[in-house]
Amino acid sequence: MRQSELFAKTIREAPRDEMSRNAIWLTRAGYVHKEMAGVYSYLPLGLRVIKKIEQIVREAMNRIGGQEVFLSALHPKENWEKTGRWQTMTDLYKIEDESDRELALGATHEEIITPLMATHINSYQDLPFSAYQFQTKFRHELRAKSGLLRGREFIMKDLYSFHRDQTDLDNFYKKVGESYREIFQTVGIGEQTIYTLASGGTFSPYSHEFQTLTPAGEDQIHICAKCHTAINDEIIAKHPTCPKCGGAERTVQTGIEVGNTFQLGDKFSVPFELNYRDETGKMKPVIMGCYGLGISRLMGAIVEVTADEQGLAWPIAVAPFRAHLLSLGSDKDTAVQTQATNIYNQLTKAGIEVLWDDRVVATGVKFTEADLLGLPYRLVVSARTVEKNLVEVKKRTVDEIKLIPSQKLCALIG
Repeated sequence: MRQSELFAKTIREAPRDEMSRNAIWLTRAGYVHKEMAGVYSYLPLGLRVIKKIEQIVREAMNRIGGQEVFLSALHPKENWEKTGRWQTMTDLYKIEDESDRELALGATHEEIITPLMATHINSYQDLPFSAYQFQTKFRHELRAKSGLLRGREFIMKDLYSFHRDQTDLDNFYKKVGESYREIFQTVGIGEQTIYTLASGGTFSPYSHEFQTLTPAGEDQIHICAKCHTAINDEIIAKHPTCPKCGGAERTVQTGIEVGNTFQLGDKFSVPFELNYRDETGKMKPVIMGCYGLGISRLMGAIVEVTADEQGLAWPIAVAPFRAHLLSLGSDKDTAVQTQATNIYNQLTKAGIEVLWDDRVVATGVKFTEADLLGLPYRLVVSARTVEKNLVEVKKRTVDEIKLIPSQKLCALIG
């Protein structure tokens, strides 16, 4: 893509109403636009990042046997009354249509997926089964803040699994945990993200969270100094010593919850009569699990971990473009324009996504915005490089600059 055709523009100053690192850099770089507290629109660059994250997660879910669906965002009140959550879920957005029919905007989808599965699951031969989706969620968050980390409207991947017994659920639960670890490693925050024991709420005694450790986090995580087992602050009173090794010494760090896993048991199966017939003909409730991963929150967490004082610094796997090509000088400099065009075509033909800053603006502006946008590689073509058919190559996260023959670019950054 040519940057001159990109409608989103960078902003020189930090937005006055944004305090978090991710919101400031994503807004300044033209990735998102704030509509109101806790609600953001995704501009072309931001949407490309979201889609990259989605695809990484999609491939991971497919590998463990998940089937993708897309469930309704409008939920009938009756479904939520069956589970009792119409009254108890305080952050649920409730609306009425012109017929005075009460509806909910989907905050989570157990009340939709469970009755749906009741029409498809009949026998033990239908189990196990798992389905996932990418969906916009709505929650009446009273403290919407921290940019993409705590919103009223956000993008979520939710996976639901259905099993005949606890053993089958336990096996799949472990498989999801391993898959999540692979996802966080791929998107560039695996080293900072830890598996954390958390409260199970109304579902089960315990659940698990994946917490990305960063000063920007809101959750307090207690980490065993001996075996590194992590426990969320909300359940630490139950464990004066480490539940794994018995150690009493802990460090406390802050984290961003980017994923969670719950064992639901038959909490939703019973009210919706989601049952199956076993080998003996006996009817039993289906055992369920649910597994959430915040796509937009993950985008914000990546920024919190990787951005520096100059701007964004995307890991390759989620960057909107792999390379940022800068052609310096005037548009009348034929040699520079010719080489830049050839490099752009060469990279594009090789399947390497490149953003070409073909604008006629000051060199300093191009360099500053390249750091702000944070693409993994910066490629510079100028009168100096054209003479020797070289390209100036710099990784976003290192200071070293290399001069590379243009014909070797694809092998270097591909």
